[in-house]
Amino acid sequence: MKYERSDIKTEEMIRVSMKLADVPAPELNQKLKADLYQREAVLRKQSAAHKLSLWYLPMVLNLILFSLLALLALIMIENIYLSYFAAGICIYTAGAGILLTIVGVKRANIKEEITIRIEKRGVLA
Repeated sequence: MKYERSDIKTEEMIRVSMKLADVPAPELNQKLKADLYQREAVLRKQSAAHKLSLWYLPMVLNLILFSLLALLALIMIENIYLSYFAAGICIYTAGAGILLTIVGVKRANIKEEITIRIEKRGVLA
């Protein structure tokens, strides 16, 4: 648990109990334990990290790139058969990229490895 200087009341209670005797009073000990358990319960309810999966990112970028190339081929190439042929190759390559990404993720089981975990501050893991 992270040490916080802002909790002055708890520090004062600990200092008073240590000055009086080696063993703190039972009521003080119970109050400190209750406070500690309450804080731990609050911290455990919060999620420790936010996960952001990125396994689909190469597939999406490939799909966007080859879709734009297919559109560009349809617009720029004047010969209708050649433009459809070039656009078909681009769409085929985009589909192959999707298939390869899905097969690669399932075969290698790398979804967890391609995940970014964003840790939150002050949360127990």
